[in-house]
Amino acid sequence: MAFLQIEYHSQALAMERRVNVIYPDAAELSETEAKDSDIPVLYLLHGMGGNENSWQKRTNIERLLRHTNLIVVMPSTDLGWYTDTAYGMPYFTAIAEELPQILQRFFPNMSRKREKTFIAGLSMGGYGAYKIALATDKFSHAASFSGALGLGLEGQELTENLESKRGYWEGVFGDLEAEEVSEHFLTRIAEHSDKKTKFYAWCGYEDYLYQSNERAVKELTALGLDIDYHTSHGKHEWYYWNQQLEKLFDWLPIHYVKEERLS
Repeated sequence: MAFLQIEYHSQALAMERRVNVIYPDAAELSETEAKDSDIPVLYLLHGMGGNENSWQKRTNIERLLRHTNLIVVMPSTDLGWYTDTAYGMPYFTAIAEELPQILQRFFPNMSRKREKTFIAGLSMGGYGAYKIALATDKFSHAASFSGALGLGLEGQELTENLESKRGYWEGVFGDLEAEEVSEHFLTRIAEHSDKKTKFYAWCGYEDYLYQSNERAVKELTALGLDIDYHTSHGKHEWYYWNQQLEKLFDWLPIHYVKEERLS
């Protein structure tokens, strides 16, 4: 497979941006897959403190996908929560709307079909994956690992050390006391979704977001979302997120060749 680091100009953000892409190598695929002109694509989102390099540096993603026909796109939102922020940086627009159009020019074989377009992320990226999928209705599958899915429901993600970080949170989401902040809650966004996306979620029992995930999944399911929810022992760490990658590839509607079957 090919690993590409692309620098491009984002008109939405009015700045140069970087995105990493894993592109399947025809030599490692079946003859049918090698001729595929409609390749499935997965957008894989990082968490707080990460960037476009996080998944490639900290997981076995390249080895896991060696014989699988899937484009993986790894963008960066900095610390912008995949949101059009109150401080004027439209990260949601840049990633959910602008980036797919830019990548289509680089990779004309990348599918434009909803049924072949997926999104996933961890922690902040889990929130971002659900948010983008719900708000755009352009993704057939969306997954979260240890995601901040309960943003606003229990308040932990917004109120932990609030006074020392209020400027940051309000810079992203706006006035935390205003009604408008609820526009960023997944439950509010889900009310306007077409409910056709299939969702996956995992969180570890020892993860500080476990209780938040329990409540969020319950409320989102009650709103009509189809969520394949899993829990097990695990902390908010890459060791567990790396394990979840293989489960994700099993879950997605792709021809995934598991590592143990490789020569």
